[in-house]
Amino acid sequence: MVDVSAMVPPGSNPATYEPKPQQMVALTKAKIYFAIGVAFEKVWLEKFANINSKMIIVHTEDGIEKIPMKAHHHPDNGGPHPNDEIHHGIKDPHIWLSPPLVMTQSRNILDALLKVDPANSEMYEANHRSFIGEVVDLDLMIRSIFSEKGKGSLFMVYHPAWGYFAKSYGLEQSAIEMEGKEPTARELQNLVRYAREKDVNMIFVQPQFSAKSAHIIAKAIGCKVMFADPLALNWSDNLLKVANNFRAVLK
Repeated sequence: MVDVSAMVPPGSNPATYEPKPQQMVALTKAKIYFAIGVAFEKVWLEKFANINSKMIIVHTEDGIEKIPMKAHHHPDNGGPHPNDEIHHGIKDPHIWLSPPLVMTQSRNILDALLKVDPANSEMYEANHRSFIGEVVDLDLMIRSIFSEKGKGSLFMVYHPAWGYFAKSYGLEQSAIEMEGKEPTARELQNLVRYAREKDVNMIFVQPQFSAKSAHIIAKAIGCKVMFADPLALNWSDNLLKVANNFRAVLK
């Protein structure tokens, strides 16, 4: 029996969340902390280790090559193509939105559980096999959803959370925001121009961020705004829902 507690509760922003005192107390009894590489952990992980030196910290992202987050500012001054602007120092943490990468994460989690609780190894291994089967099925379903779409089909989002998802399924993500910064008035103008050029008919936003800029662009080009939550509680159902929503608007 494993008692699992999430440090960042549903609906909270992992970039800004601060643990409650009772969560910090609960950590003193934890045997394992499963890290994922989000901004929240850059601030708190060392503090977690200090209050419980016996707790094993497992980086579930081990073995995964992080990709840079792209910023699409869409310059109109003859500079580089807007899709080429990449912030090389900022690695995308949203690995859980790619089923193939989640398989790697699950193996890292299994290895840690086998180390801490070898007496229940058969149960952990059986559950892992079952989970991998579910993830493979999910991956195949999503690939089927996009099977008739051209490689590089573009979707526009507010926050650049869907880069690994796009990479896994041959899509292209175009983001409005980068590093929590709203676009300037000039950047908004360029984004509107770019969205028109690409015939964008939907902008995807997430509940954890303001959708103000997305609504400005949507109003200017006459398109709609829709939620695509990367932190939804039901992971597999949410990915299927988002995949179908992306497919419906791709050209």
